[in-house]
Amino acid sequence: MPAPVVEPPVEPQRIRVRVRVCFGQHVIATHVAEPALAQRYAAAMARRFAGLRVTSEQLPAGGTAGLPELPAEPLWPLTAN
Repeated sequence: MPAPVVEPPVEPQRIRVRVRVCFGQHVIATHVAEPALAQRYAAAMARRFAGLRVTSEQLPAGGTAGLPELPAEPLWPLTAN
């Protein structure tokens, strides 16, 4: 009798959100993070750069290749005052 095939557990897809800060047509900052952290970052950037457009969009699964991730610890409150 052959041994049963054991497949590795499937890791659930993490939801990622891309936040962009735009000056006119030019993107001056792009960051990717989990939804809660991305929302906090977008709010901080909107306060810091009140006249600029700040957008956020959910990325498709696996669509984060080559995009900068936010650090695990929030660093922007030090600069957003």
